[in-house]
Amino acid sequence: MASEAVYSVWAIPPEDVDVRCANVMTALRSDFGGPHFQPHITLVGAIKLTADDALAKLRSASQTLRPFNVTVDRVATGTFFYQCVYLLLRPDTHLLETSAHYCTHFGYASSTPYMPHLSLLYGDLSDEEKQKAQERVNAIDNALAGLTFEITRVALYKTDTEDKTLKSWEKIAECTLTPN
Repeated sequence: MASEAVYSVWAIPPEDVDVRCANVMTALRSDFGGPHFQPHITLVGAIKLTADDALAKLRSASQTLRPFNVTVDRVATGTFFYQCVYLLLRPDTHLLETSAHYCTHFGYASSTPYMPHLSLLYGDLSDEEKQKAQERVNAIDNALAGLTFEITRVALYKTDTEDKTLKSWEKIAECTLTPN
């Protein structure tokens, strides 16, 4: 029997947004520490599957989807490691439906309501440090709030959530969403 691993499905921002976010992320890691990861919007959280099953589900789910826009609401902070400092996204219909579509295909049921976001820093910071990090983001790139961009790529990542260094995380596959 094939072994299972933990996978996640991510929406990948376009290159210009990826570069902007990566610059902010590098500065935050320099000031506050934390692991390196690719800018992304999680569509399906950690789910245990075989590699073949995860890949088949990604390809199947991606076939009928079209590119969609997302808009950044604001820079925000959270209460746990994987949502330390992030760009809170507006919960528009296309984004919510896309996440629900992938979750259904993957058989993923979250214990919490979906909160679309693009993380900028993973870590366990004090409230004061998070406030400073939030201010730092706005100082580096104050035009992120209100930014709208198109998602045309979705990727399958192997994401062992026990590995807080993220060194074991790897991209397995990527699908391009095609317009009609």
